[in-house]
Amino acid sequence: MIAIIDYGMGNIRSVEQALKYIGAEYIVTSDKEEILRSDGVILPGVGAFPKAMDVLEERDLVCVLKEVCDIGKPILGICLGMQLLFERSEELKDCSGLGLLPGEIRKLKVSYKIPHMGWNELRKEREFPLWNGLVDGSFVYYVHSYYADCPDEIVCGVSDYGMQVPGFVAKGNVFGAQFHPEKSGEIGMQILKNFQGVVETWKSSQLSI
Repeated sequence: MIAIIDYGMGNIRSVEQALKYIGAEYIVTSDKEEILRSDGVILPGVGAFPKAMDVLEERDLVCVLKEVCDIGKPILGICLGMQLLFERSEELKDCSGLGLLPGEIRKLKVSYKIPHMGWNELRKEREFPLWNGLVDGSFVYYVHSYYADCPDEIVCGVSDYGMQVPGFVAKGNVFGAQFHPEKSGEIGMQILKNFQGVVETWKSSQLSI
């Protein structure tokens, strides 16, 4: 069972429809016990980083998400949800994030139009489970004005937009997509299937303990 975190700032409906399309078991929730009972977590997000962190704090979800990470359950952050996984953001003000990934969120510094919105090529930087079944150079759908300034070793895929933008990041059981898999057609559905596979693998590993 995958828990889609509902904190009032996510593209919940489209993520829900995508998981339904691929046949994944899921629940939309902000309940601590339901999240901890799940086998994996998706953290969506649309809006401003500081507001999102405030809401997560108000709903006692920061500690829950950190506990999920510590347990080893797979976590996938999407768009703003990915950015929240990092240590800090400069959006609007200096703001602490969840700290599940090393790095900071910074404003795109490009001469191109901001936000970076539309389809862009995703190039493979290194292998990781969410690349399974994907062709290097597949096109995915972005909508964002900020990017992750993070260590190269956690960057698994990049896109060019006047600069190199980390599109896929991962460290251990924590995964992030700056783009929207749920809006990226069959490529996005494959990515979500891959995450579903990671979740099932983790679940099976727990049953054998």
